Amino acid sequence: MAEFQIRRYRDEDQEAVKETFMLAMSEHIPSTFMHMLRQPLTQATLACVFCALLATSGSVLLPVLAVTLLLAGARQLVDYSFARYIESCHRGGLDRVREAYMEGKDSCFWVAESEGRVVGTVACLPSRKHQGEECLELKRMAVRRTHRGLGIGKALCQVVAEFAREKNYSQVLLYSSVVQTDAQKLYERVGYRRVGESVVPQLLAKLLNFTLIEYRYKLVEGDG
Repeated sequence: MAEFQIRRYRDEDQEAVKETFMLAMSEHIPSTFMHMLRQPLTQATLACVFCALLATSGSVLLPVLAVTLLLAGARQLVDYSFARYIESCHRGGLDRVREAYMEGKDSCFWVAESEGRVVGTVACLPSRKHQGEECLELKRMAVRRTHRGLGIGKALCQVVAEFAREKNYSQVLLYSSVVQTDAQKLYERVGYRRVGESVVPQLLAKLLNFTLIEYRYKLVEGDG
């Protein structure tokens, strides 16, 4: 079993951090595509196109081809959406980790290192959405597929909780998308509780019911 250590980010970790996060997020593209296909709107659209073309053309080949092209286009749309999301995460801090996460007194960025290689990441900073609640937000959690099942995810969650206690925060929150089922199981195992859901505000996400799930971890006994 590979050994690992959790340590604070160093400037030379920059590219490895971005790669680790990108690979972890890209893994959710197939499950997001399947989530899209399960939605009633998607199924109704494909069925209407198929039936309309079948009725007007009298041929099965044309509607099958059209549905195939629609599915290919939908997959490309999912790919594009994830590429945009990863790019926004880079602009939002991963391109400047030290400035975004290491210079504030209540924020930090850690990496999991195994055999000299960055294999996991996590960060935290004060929640902007819940500024009056003494709430720290866990962000940028990622573990390379090759190093899952070793307890790295749990260790990364624990280091954020310990940091939050040191800074006298009462709770840690995080957001997980509806397709990140393995991550949700991890969070629930380490003590996070699901407290709410919200649909991602972008139009496509609303149409496809792509939701974010809010989890909270209480650090103060007796606080729920």
